[in-house]
Amino acid sequence: MTTTGRRALLTAGVSAAAAAALSGCTSEEPAPRKPGAAELEAERVARAEAALRLRSVTASRTLLERYDAALAAHPALAPRLNPLRRSVAAHAVALGEGGTTVRPATAAPSAAPASSVSASASASAKPTASPVPVAGDPRAALRELAAAERTASDAHTAALLTAPPEYARLLASVAAAGAAHAYLLTEGARA
Repeated sequence: MTTTGRRALLTAGVSAAAAAALSGCTSEEPAPRKPGAAELEAERVARAEAALRLRSVTASRTLLERYDAALAAHPALAPRLNPLRRSVAAHAVALGEGGTTVRPATAAPSAAPASSVSASASASAKPTASPVPVAGDPRAALRELAAAERTASDAHTAALLTAPPEYARLLASVAAAGAAHAYLLTEGARA
């Protein structure tokens, strides 16, 4: 081989290596991958759980607003209502804790969460509804609170059917506490 042939061969080899190295570098981003059935199902389950948590927290927060309105209208009931109100407030926080973060299956891993339900978000939410009306008679106000407790308890009980096991146990406990509160607000007063 002549010197020119060796140089040409060397140049061709270097050019081929450079072309191979550069062909792997592109400025285009790869197309997003299509999510699998398992990913789509996991997203659906996470969204359903997030919606369930939001409904549960909302039911407890609505009940808490009823307690606040009753206490504002009838301060003399405070010794009786404050322990129950604290319990309802704790339930609202517990139901919102461990909220799920749902990320769309088609999103890149660095994408922001699509929706999130958490205790801090639910605790910082400000009610926009008008103030809750309270009966002028303290006994009627207690009956209204007992009815609200039963309504919230029924909502938590109904949610048991679709709740994941750990959250279902929490919902069952909160529903049982609500039934006990309803008893204490009505029948318990007679004892």
